Amino acid sequence: MNMHALTVAEAKTHFSDVLVRVKSGENIKILYGKSKRPVAMIVPIENRDSPRRLGILDGKAMFKTSGNGKITEEEFLGI
Repeated sequence: MNMHALTVAEAKTHFSDVLVRVKSGENIKILYGKSKRPVAMIVPIENRDSPRRLGILDGKAMFKTSGNGKITEEEFLGI
């Protein structure tokens, strides 16, 4: 995982550059105050076109809808 840290002032000054770096896959940690304590992280949004993982059921179950985002009880139960 690629990660870089910036202070709030640096992030504000170079925000467009920060977004370009995040878009290319980098995580940016935001540091706050004189102590430069980490308070936030800017991370890329996951690709929404790829199938969603089912957590502990990943690889053991499948979930598919008809495409409009709605699902019937029968589809959900696999009947």
